[in-house]
Amino acid sequence: MREVPWWGVVSSAAAPVLLIGGWTVAAGLQPRFDPVADTVSALAAIGATDRWVMTLTFLLVGLCYVVTALALRSARIPGRLILAAGAIAGMMVAANPEHAGGFGSVPHFVWASIGFAGLTAWPAGSWRRDPSVPWTLRPPAGAAAIAVLFALLIWFGVELITAGGQVGLAERVMGAAQAAWPLAVVLSCRVSLPRENYRAEPIPDQPTSAA
Repeated sequence: MREVPWWGVVSSAAAPVLLIGGWTVAAGLQPRFDPVADTVSALAAIGATDRWVMTLTFLLVGLCYVVTALALRSARIPGRLILAAGAIAGMMVAANPEHAGGFGSVPHFVWASIGFAGLTAWPAGSWRRDPSVPWTLRPPAGAAAIAVLFALLIWFGVELITAGGQVGLAERVMGAAQAAWPLAVVLSCRVSLPRENYRAEPIPDQPTSAA
């Protein structure tokens, strides 16, 4: 098992902080904004007040995910690639904002869908069937993570399709969970030492006393 470098720890920890901090600051700059009912994308929509704040947040958080994918050397390559692809799709969301009032942008919808899918599914490509890997990279933990993230994605989708009153809340809970799992994986990799570190040192021969 290969250890996650320090810069991977920084990127994985920065992602949830930047995401939650970014949408909090951006929401505070809007004259009228309901964080429960309004989506995060509305904060970067054309016509939003200081939309650059949320746009920059999308870009920085996506970059953090890409760096984390590069740093997760203990995870399988397919999972790391899916995480990076989801991150890049999220950055493309910033380049394709919604129109004023949250109306129709097909590229925005497409990139957002790819991003959500990647950030939900990447644990499936990352786990290893090896008892020596950290617990977060084993199939049971990965399957549990996917189940939770997928359930949150379904909640968000239902709220979005039915124009429910909690679409913003659902998106924020889902986004926070998606940002928290890479951090959990990185931390588990850092605290799990390779097995060879636990090998017992040979006991030197003890001198025998003369009879």
